[in-house]
Amino acid sequence: MKGWLRSWWSGLRYLLVGAATSFLAMLLFFAMAVVLMTCLIGVGIPALPVALKLIRYPLRFERRRAGRRLGEPIAEPYANVSPIRDPASLRDLAWLTVHAVLGFIVGVLAFGLPLGGLRQILTGVFWWLVPGGIPSSLAFVVNSWPLAALCVFSGIVMIALTFWAAPLARWQALATRALLGPRPGASLTDRVVELTATRAAALEAHGAELRRLERDLHDGTQARLSAVVLQLGIADQLFEGNPAKARELLSKAQDAATEALAELRTVVRSIHPPLLTDRGLDGAITALADRCAVPCTVDVRSSARRPAAVEAAVYFIVAETLANVTKHSGAEQASITLDGTVDTLRIRIRDDGRGGADESQGSGLAGIRKRAEAFDGTVTLTSPPGGPTVLEVELPCGS
Repeated sequence: MKGWLRSWWSGLRYLLVGAATSFLAMLLFFAMAVVLMTCLIGVGIPALPVALKLIRYPLRFERRRAGRRLGEPIAEPYANVSPIRDPASLRDLAWLTVHAVLGFIVGVLAFGLPLGGLRQILTGVFWWLVPGGIPSSLAFVVNSWPLAALCVFSGIVMIALTFWAAPLARWQALATRALLGPRPGASLTDRVVELTATRAAALEAHGAELRRLERDLHDGTQARLSAVVLQLGIADQLFEGNPAKARELLSKAQDAATEALAELRTVVRSIHPPLLTDRGLDGAITALADRCAVPCTVDVRSSARRPAAVEAAVYFIVAETLANVTKHSGAEQASITLDGTVDTLRIRIRDDGRGGADESQGSGLAGIRKRAEAFDGTVTLTSPPGGPTVLEVELPCGS
């Protein structure tokens, strides 16, 4: 019973507040009507986009109110275009029209029915105290007990009608969501656009990675191996006539081959670090922290193995972030936290440096975001001036 009364009162209160906002809707509707009429003579054209944008602010209150009623927030449907070209502006005007009329009517009924019903009941009970009877709320005079019974009965019916307050409030909130929320399918469209952008970023990052590998192999390893082949050929020609010179060239060729092998190992590690295979993600991250010039602590709260591509992405994200901490932050302490569920992996890297990190200024932050978005992940950077800087990355791992 207590829960039902709470629901009834909540619905009644929602309708009463809706009556108040309907007055604002009326004022905004008439204001927009004036602007639109002045547009016919050209005077109001410059003011139209400003007016359409200004009415969005009070509509946010109604959107939040309806979202709380429905138990889920209502997203704003506005596109990043001029308000005149945005289809959501036309739906804003439609909501003003509907709410100015229906919101007022429903609100008045929500206010008047319980008060009128209570007055009917009191009139039916105490009519005999007043000579000649008492006029009721329904425009008849109660001057006899049969009319008193009818008056009490009508009062009970009027109060009973307010029991529809909760479902009526929900219907009003649903209408608000239909007009002020995103269009059906808009979220799917936005998702497709987002996935298209992340796919393009992933392909761009993949192409850049392939070009880097090709450059490293061509300019480094390939050049050294070519030098080794050349030195071995010259040493073979000098072996009989000048053995000392041949041995010198063989020694140089051995050094060049050793350097080429070291560079080749570096390239291989940049593709997939062997530490991930040998020690797992927690061990690889710990090794990165140990090699960091800034003292760094590691807190691994989820040691389950993840897909190899995800682990490699996390490794490079942490490596790039620690490089930024070393080069730019001026920090004295840093920390790495790995956490998550079976389907999600979260990385949090914090340093006590000077802060002010700006993704638009480079420092590898844009590359970190692109790497995370390639996995449909998210990146949150918090770096106020004076620090601390906190980078949080969340990557889905599939199931």
